Amino acid sequence: MPLFNMTDLRGRLAPGQRLIGLDPGSRTVGVALSDVSLMLASPYGALQRGKLAANAAELAAIARREGAGGLVVGLPLSMDGHAGPAAQAARDWTHALSAATGLPAALWDERLSSSAVNRFLIDEADLSRRRRAELVDRMAAAYMLQAALDASRPA
Repeated sequence: MPLFNMTDLRGRLAPGQRLIGLDPGSRTVGVALSDVSLMLASPYGALQRGKLAANAAELAAIARREGAGGLVVGLPLSMDGHAGPAAQAARDWTHALSAATGLPAALWDERLSSSAVNRFLIDEADLSRRRRAELVDRMAAAYMLQAALDASRPA
């Protein structure tokens, strides 16, 4: 299945369908979920990063349960905006995940999403390092999904 830009992905959704935001890391995948109006992203959970088939099955189950019709996956571009090996790995994983779940997908720049969330959790929420580690993946996914929703909102 081809990857879409955010505007086209939104256009492919049936009315009332949500989007799932994913922040793939080396050990966990942060998961966020939009509301049905595609205005607000919220942290949903985190999956242990494992074999593609297992992660795809978990995400397909979430999509069925929550009425999601597409995926938005964080793209780890370098600070100067170039796509390095990590970005290519994310692109390949997204293609495979989209095919395995049957859900259309788009990539979205995730630069500094984890840093911004960590900074917030330290400065504003005053959480312990352990509690921050539990929350950062799902909150980074929500941060990235919210940016994608905001940028692709119809005028």
